[in-house]
Amino acid sequence: MSKFVNPTKVVTGLCTFSYLNCWEPKAIEGGKPKFSVSLVIPKSDTKTVEKINAAIQAAYEEGKGKLKGNGKSVPALSAIRTPLRDGDTDRPDDEVYKGCWFINANSDTAPGIVDAECQPILTRSEMYSGVKGRASVNLYAYNVNGNRGIACGLNNLQKLSDGTPLGGKSRAEDDFATDDDDFLN
Repeated sequence: MSKFVNPTKVVTGLCTFSYLNCWEPKAIEGGKPKFSVSLVIPKSDTKTVEKINAAIQAAYEEGKGKLKGNGKSVPALSAIRTPLRDGDTDRPDDEVYKGCWFINANSDTAPGIVDAECQPILTRSEMYSGVKGRASVNLYAYNVNGNRGIACGLNNLQKLSDGTPLGGKSRAEDDFATDDDDFLN
């Protein structure tokens, strides 16, 4: 029996998780609270970018009825918003996004979170902006109040390694990993 392949689903290659909200949903600009992450993908990872572009195309084809709405025709894919963005263009002052693509993914429900061995991660401090890993996402068409495009839904996250914490806050594990300062003297 063959396995069903969803053309709008993508499992990324190694990327950096930025603006990570995987434990508590967060409201953006007064909207409904959602779980979210910005997936920062090196431009050298052409395989992931190709998979995302193919999923965007599949979501466009699958969502033509929704994209058409009450209009007479379906807008061209090039005329609607798509989620894959260029870090060099859209975030030129952010070193994390330099030489990278990025895609923002969100969900109403919490993502599944596992480590490199696919064991659940339950400790909140293990997941932070800066972690390196892979993500499972689904692309889909939307048409809300005349805004039409392709969006990215967050399914699951896999942490593969620690990274440099983003946002200026260090991890307690890193701050106290050495005993350089003898606090008992």
